[in-house]
Formats: sequence, C-alpha cells, structure tokens
Amino acid sequence: MNTPVIVGIGASAGGFEALKEFFSHVLTPCNIAFVVIQHLDPTHKGMMPELLQRDTPMTVKQARNNMKVKPNCVYVIPPNKDLSILHGALFLLEPVVNRGIRLPIDSFFRSLAADQHERAVGVILSGMGSDGTLGLRDIKENAGLSLVQSPESAKFDSMPQSAINAGLADIIGPAETLPERIIAFLKHSPRGVPNKLEPILKVKSASAIEQLIIILRERSGNDFSLYKKNTIYRRIDRRMGLHQLKTIALYVRYLRENQQEQDLLFKELLIGVTNFFRDKDVWAQLKSTSLPALLANYPEGKELRAWVTACSSGEEAYSLAMTVMDVLDEIKPKGRFKLQIFATDLDEDAINIARKGYYSAAIEADVSSQQLDRYFIKDGSGYRINKKIRDMVIFAPQNIIMDPPFTRLDILTCRNLLIYLAPELQKKLIQLFHYTLTSHGLLILGNSETIGNSTLLFSEIKENSRIYTRIDSPRQQTEVDFPTRIFPIVPLAENEHERTSNMTKNITNLQTQADQILLQNYSPAAVLVNAAGDIIYINGRTGKYLEPAAGKANWNIHVMARDELQRQLELAIKKAQMQVEPVIIENITVDTHTINLTVQAITKPKELLGLIMVVFTEVVTPTKPRRRKPGAAEKESQAELQLAHDEIQSLREQMQSSQEELKSANEELQSTNEELQSTNEELTTSKEEMQSMNEELQTVNTELQSKVDDLSWVNNDMENLLNSTEIATVFLDNGLHVRRFTDHATHLFKLIPSDVGRPLSDIVTDLDYKNLQKDAKEVLKTLAFVEKEIMANNKRWFKVRIMPYRTQENVIDGVVITFTNISEAKLLESELRKTRPST
Repeated sequence: MNTPVIVGIGASAGGFEALKEFFSHVLTPCNIAFVVIQHLDPTHKGMMPELLQRDTPMTVKQARNNMKVKPNCVYVIPPNKDLSILHGALFLLEPVVNRGIRLPIDSFFRSLAADQHERAVGVILSGMGSDGTLGLRDIKENAGLSLVQSPESAKFDSMPQSAINAGLADIIGPAETLPERIIAFLKHSPRGVPNKLEPILKVKSASAIEQLIIILRERSGNDFSLYKKNTIYRRIDRRMGLHQLKTIALYVRYLRENQQEQDLLFKELLIGVTNFFRDKDVWAQLKSTSLPALLANYPEGKELRAWVTACSSGEEAYSLAMTVMDVLDEIKPKGRFKLQIFATDLDEDAINIARKGYYSAAIEADVSSQQLDRYFIKDGSGYRINKKIRDMVIFAPQNIIMDPPFTRLDILTCRNLLIYLAPELQKKLIQLFHYTLTSHGLLILGNSETIGNSTLLFSEIKENSRIYTRIDSPRQQTEVDFPTRIFPIVPLAENEHERTSNMTKNITNLQTQADQILLQNYSPAAVLVNAAGDIIYINGRTGKYLEPAAGKANWNIHVMARDELQRQLELAIKKAQMQVEPVIIENITVDTHTINLTVQAITKPKELLGLIMVVFTEVVTPTKPRRRKPGAAEKESQAELQLAHDEIQSLREQMQSSQEELKSANEELQSTNEELQSTNEELTTSKEEMQSMNEELQTVNTELQSKVDDLSWVNNDMENLLNSTEIATVFLDNGLHVRRFTDHATHLFKLIPSDVGRPLSDIVTDLDYKNLQKDAKEVLKTLAFVEKEIMANNKRWFKVRIMPYRTQENVIDGVVITFTNISEAKLLESELRKTRPST
C-alpha cells in the first residue's frame, strides 16, 4: 500500500485548544495521516489520544515503534520520546537533552522532510518558543507545504510568529481553516503519486517557463535559465497549488500581474535553508584533519581568507569562524593567524539577518554548550554572536554566476548550491573555484555534490568527506570562464562547427533573410552554408552541381559537390572567409554544363553573420561552333600547353621564393605570438584580479556602510532616549575623561562639545561634591555602585549614582554618572519637618 500524505502538526502551550479546532474541521475520509507533536511532561502519562478522539471520527492512537502510517488516522507522540519516520513508518527515539532544551517538533519535521520530500506537510499551532521553525526550513527546502496558525488567533503566538518572521509560512490562518487549505492544495497538486510535472511542462509549456524566467530576471536581475529544470518545476508546482491555478500559462499571467508573487517565487528558488554545523561529520573532519593540515603549510602564520557562498542567514559563515578558532586554540600554532571570511548570497533579506547575528534559542540543538558560552551572548530569548566572531565576517549580496569572485582564498565553501545548477554551470564554477583558491586551499561541498570530472583540479582529502584540496595546475587557469554581467553565460563550444551550428538555431525567419540576399544580388541556384560547409538553406535547382553521397545522410557541401567542383569549391570557400569581396571562378565544366562559381561571406544582416553564400551561374555556350581550318585546333592546343607550362614554371619559381620568405616570417611570427600570448595571459590575470579586488572592496564598503547606518540609528535612538529621561548623565572612560554627556548635564557642569576627552576634574561644576573623583575611582576599583544625595547651587538637590560602564563583552571601560533632580522631594521633606510639632 502506498504511504498517504503525512501532515506533521507541532503545538506547545495552548496547543490543545488549537488542535481541537483543527481536527473538528477535518472532513473525513480525507486519505491523509496526521502526526501530532507536542511538548509533554515526561513524568506524566499522555492523555492526548483520548482527548482528541472526542473531536474527530478518525482513529487517534499513540505512536509506537515501527508503526506503519495509515490514512485517516491521527498519531500522537508519547511523553519523554522523540519521534522520527522512515519509509512511512514511525520510530520512537530516546530524547537527547541539550542544556535542558528539547525540540521534538524540529526533529520530526526534519525527519518528515527527509523521508517524504515534496509530499511533506508541516503545521505550526499555538506554542511558546521557536520549536518547529528549523524543521519547516527543511520541509520548504524539499518543496513541501508549510502552514502556520495566525498569531492573533493563537493563545500563545511565539511559535507561529517565529515561523512567520523566518519567511517560512506558505499559508497563514486560524486553526479551523487550515484543514480545508491543506485538502484544497492536495486536490490541485496530488502528492500521493510520483511527481510527473517535469515531462509535462517540458512538452506543453516550455515557452511559458522561458517567459517566467524572463519575468524573474527583469524583477531581480538574476538569470535562472541554468538552474536545474526540476528545481524550477517543483517550485512552480507548489506556487500553482497554493493559488489553485491549473496551468502554467495561467500562473505566468498571474506572475506578470503580481510583483509580490514574483518576489515570493524568487525567494523560493533561492532555497535559503541552513543551520549551524549542518552535516556534523563534515565539520568534525574539517576540525580534526583538514584545517590543521592547512595551517601546517604556514608555520609563520598568515591572514586566512575564506569565502562562504550562498551563506543564507549566516549560520555557515559563523560555524566556519568558530571552527577555525577552536582549531587555533587546540593546536596553538607558532605563527599568528588572522581570519577574514567573505559571506555572500543572492537574498538581501537573508544577508540582513546574517549581519545582525541574532538567532533563536533553537540553535542550542546544533551548537555545543562550550561554543554557546564562548562565542555567543545571551540576549533575551535568543543568542547574539559576539563581537570577536562578528568582526571576522563580511556579508554582502552577490551573484556567484555573474559577479567577479574573491581571490587568494584559503578556504571556500559551496554547500548545497551546485545540486540546483545545470551540469555545464557546475563545471564552470568548479574551474572558477580552482582559480580563486591558493595552493593547498580547501574546497568544501555539500554531501550530495562532487567535483565531477575535475579530478585534475582537486583531490578529495578523505573518501566521501566532500572536502577537497586544490591541485596546482597552471594550464587549467587559462580555461576559467570568468563571471561577467556583460556577456551571457552559454555552454562552451568545443569547435567552430558546434558554434556555428548553435548560432544558426537562433536565426529568426531564416528563409526570409536568405531570400532577401538572393533577390538583391543573385537569381540563380544557390546554397547557404556555415563555416564548416553544412548546408543551411537551398535556393533553386542544384541537382546539376550537388548530389547526396551514398551511405548515411550528410548535408555538407564538400561531401555533396560533384567531383569537378570539389577542389575549386574548397579553395573558394577558404578564400571567401578571408576577404570581403566575392570569390568568382569562371568556366568550370561540370558534366556537360559550364558554370561560373561565386562564393561570398555574408556580413549583413547581423542574423546571418558568419554564413557563406555559394551561387552556381550557368554559362550559355554557342549552339553552332565555328568551322576551323585543318590543323588549327592542333596548333592552338600546342600553344595553350606551352603557355600553361610557362605559367606553371613561373608559379613554381614564385612559390619557392615565397616559401623561403614565409619560413622566415613564420619564425618571426611564432616568436611574436609567444610574446603576445604571454602578455595576454598576464593582462587577463591582472584584469581578473582587479575585478576581484574591486568586488572585494565593494563588499567591504557595503558592509561598512551598513554598519555606519546601523550605528547612526543606534546613536539617534540613544540620544533621544537619554534626553527624554531628563536625567543628567555623564560617561567617563577609565581615566575619568569625558566620553559623552546629555544636554541636561550642562545644567550642572560647564560642558561644551569640545570638552569630550578632557578630565572631568577640569570642568567647572555647580555641585558641592568634592569627592566625586575619589568615588568614581573607587567604583572602577570595586565595581560597586555609589549613591549619594548632593546639593548644588540655587538650593538644588540631586541623587548622584556612579556605576561601572560595561561593554557587550562584559569588559569594564569607565563609569556612568547619573544626576536625578530631587529638589522638590527635599523641599517637601523640609516643610514636613517644620510643621512637625516639637517634642
């Protein structure tokens, strides 16, 4: 029996009410299996199956080990277990406790995506935290369907909101509406049978797919024509199902009219799925063997340069930085190493997330407790990457196919990108990666990716590790197809015949173009051929001059030409390719006919550039030959023979002389050619390096500009916050020099902007506080707060609070002094004392 479509449902706090609303609206029979994953108390027996059975006619049971999933059934996770699925059967696993946080929804969703691929459906209902978000990423990567309860209808909105903020929700709505949306989607795009969309689209809708690619290119500036068609088809199939559109043509029309849908399809094609230390075996191999071997090649130390392509939201770039730092701490090399990582992606929204470096508590499942303590700062309900690691990574949007690469790299990761690209593009990128890496450089690919036939460029460090080291091969560097936005990326032609053959495929209205040439210049029988002699077009009757050769059909003019024409035709075509004027050979006898042969290379119109026109013009001979005197014919023949002999002798002498000159000229040309070739290679390399350096500078500039903008906004927010509190505040560094002050502080100290950097003791103050400097130094020494009530001029009173200034890295870097005006309280206190009766 075929496995039914399986819908995984994740719920946490407040999830029981949402589950009741969901299942009470499932119309049965629906031929769907549901698996409910909840956060349950591990010490109590689960009552969920009995409770849910009241709201649905489907069979509700607690999941057991090796239980085969059946349609119209609901399976509930048992307490204190993790649930997985393999080949449509459920399996119970002992939970792995990581810092007290369990993420059973993520675990099951990932398993469901790996087992069911595009047939997987994930639902997030009410709950606290962010469990389920990472699992939905895997379902989306496999072209499955993701649904989320609308936060306003959820009792607890943290889990739904987390999935929505991550951009993973295909459908959002109240719990009671989600079953209908699932069934409608499955009816439109059945998932119970193998997906046969690709051949259907290839046959019936190839032009619609091309239109779709053009629309995306105009909207985003990126060309998806060299992506694997299966990837594009699966994403289109999902979007068509979501919008209930039956044909690809209807979807293309909807896409043209809806820019938001263009952006959503673009996002889906990017497949931004990642997490920290994805494929842990690869990272373990990198840490234990590959990185130490790389560092050993530089005993004096150096700046390590790395490029993380398709970095998505930054997890892989930070994973690499943390791994390198762990290795440096373990092996403690003699030389000093510095790490610089360039992380790029097409998705600018993902890049912005990566720059912030803030991730939910769900990363505790992928990052060890030691790394969390060392490389992250706890920030609210999540974690923020610390400044040391953040400063190692520069994020920037980039199109790896069209933009110049980074160069002089020691490490390059391209994981789970190549699998979505066509083979010819994969080959180009592998050659490009070889060019960008230094000697001994490391190339890291995804588990489903290989270097293909490029075994002369890279060698795998360990079988099936997907970590490769660069092989020095100067010859291969000249074959790199350097990325550019000026010239389109097309498959490399192996020879001129293939190039011309491919070119002629793109000629529009070939017959019309050729007819115009013939009408303007010729009227007799003619053929249009390419540089290799393949016949593209025939005009008039050419049977007197061309005939098919015996054997396999071959439409090449050199094969089809009659014997009397072959030599002259070959010479004329070669000569015509080297000059603008037509080549004319007169009075050629073919069988009983005399013809003039005209061969001309075509320069206009542009569509026919590179093709050659061959024209056969028949010469009219007199019907009645003149009577000649006896012996005249013999004398004439002897004269012609003597003339031909003299011409041959003259030509022979000229050829010998020319041959000597050509030998000498050829030697000089060979020497000049070698010099020019060497110069050209140097110029090409310099140009590519300049392009790469320019790209690198642009990337750094983009990163710095982003930081400047962020700092500007933070500074504005801080200024407004400090001034709105109406509390005078002065920031001092460790030397008690003024670092910053608020406007209200000028009412107590004679401060002006140029006083920044001066000792506070040099500034005139209205406070009667002689021990201010002493107390500030004491705070720096003991880190204990100091609070005092101090009087100022004009009978004003202030509560002075001195506290240490802590950076995000928990480093003490000065003190903060606040002055709160308590004059009114003091005045009221004084009046109360006056009115109090004396004792």
